[in-house]
Amino acid sequence: MALEISDITKVFGEHTAVDSININVTKGSMYGFLGGNGAGKTTTFRMILKLLTPTSGSISYNGEKIGYHMTDKIGYLPEERGLHPKLKVSEQVLYLAELKGMSKKEANEALDYWLDRFKVTENKFKKIEKLSKGNQQKIQLISSIIHNPELIILDEPFSGLDPVNVELLKDAVKELNAQGSTIIFSTHRMEHVEELCEELCILDRGRQIVSGNIDQIKKDFGQKEVIIEGEHDISFIKDMPGVLEMKQVRNKYVIKIAEEKYAEDIYNRITDIGFFKKFQVSEPSLNDIFISKVGRDYE
Repeated sequence: MALEISDITKVFGEHTAVDSININVTKGSMYGFLGGNGAGKTTTFRMILKLLTPTSGSISYNGEKIGYHMTDKIGYLPEERGLHPKLKVSEQVLYLAELKGMSKKEANEALDYWLDRFKVTENKFKKIEKLSKGNQQKIQLISSIIHNPELIILDEPFSGLDPVNVELLKDAVKELNAQGSTIIFSTHRMEHVEELCEELCILDRGRQIVSGNIDQIKKDFGQKEVIIEGEHDISFIKDMPGVLEMKQVRNKYVIKIAEEKYAEDIYNRITDIGFFKKFQVSEPSLNDIFISKVGRDYE
């Protein structure tokens, strides 16, 4: 394992921000932390980085405790933006790159590559305060990854970006992962975790609600979703065995069932009625799992 988090807890006074979390992140993988504000994601990241000391528990990277001797191997994008507004982009990024052990020449070449990749080459010599929030976010990400770190921790990397720029940054994250970087990121957006990660941890109020392989989590959850499209009235399905919920939008029905076996009964009933454009059984969404585990809608 690249990163092992064992029984990590962080208490601030009377408040338990992180409550006995256990996570193993495989080397070269992409791991997602999912949870609303106050879930404990940022506190966990700060403990990994030794910015906060755990109240109890241990964290190791490649079998040893994380310390400042590993700084050059780690990249961190904090949720709070920390660029100096009065500096030019080149001044800020090159300074941070040199702190990570890069030569000025190496750093400048890497900066040019990433500015081109993010389609912001014209901003190299602009002051950071003159950039849009989205472009500031790009520069902050470049600062975090310019030294090609082994372990990359991204706290809400896609926040404040329009859909086009989200795709640009997602492609960059995928590229870094394909080159061998282990990437851990937090987000409010379930679809980003489903697209990018094989494994995740859902946090709620500091507690580890569910974690592990996403496909296995969905399989173990049991519930499935049946989607039916057609012109016939099939409202009777809501009273069939195993049906938990049924929603209709025009001629599309979305039906939650307790187990996959109930889908066959539904299929047999509707095929007796006539033609239907669509019948599909799919895995539950992460949102469905969150609601079931937490007892409320995802924030």
